[in-house]
Amino acid sequence: MQKVIVYLDDPAYARQLLPAADGAGTHWVLVACAPRMTHRISKWVSHSARENWRSRWADKLFDQIVPGLRARGDDVTPVLARGPLPDLTRDLMAEHGTSRVLDVRRPKQETPPGPGLLPPGAFMGLAALVFALD
Repeated sequence: MQKVIVYLDDPAYARQLLPAADGAGTHWVLVACAPRMTHRISKWVSHSARENWRSRWADKLFDQIVPGLRARGDDVTPVLARGPLPDLTRDLMAEHGTSRVLDVRRPKQETPPGPGLLPPGAFMGLAALVFALD
């Protein structure tokens, strides 16, 4: 049975990128990567409340992904990431004996500039163009 570690944070996006069943059966180690909270949140929310929120968030994510994988006959081990991903990856690879890791987390999008503003770096590009034309 093939074992695959998968990092995910959005079930709809992950479903699009997960490989189709190949008939051999796969053991998926699903690692939920909860959204980051700002460092200022600790003023209002206790550590245990943050951990409870992360656990509930992961449960909702797994509820949307796990049944589909199990329905096609695959094994699933859900894991909630609680620390740096490189350390977790090493631990999971040693525990499950796999070298295949998929990152199907939704890419972070840059916030667009406000109306009438140039994107970062555009001013320097325009300045270089003006100096080049002189």
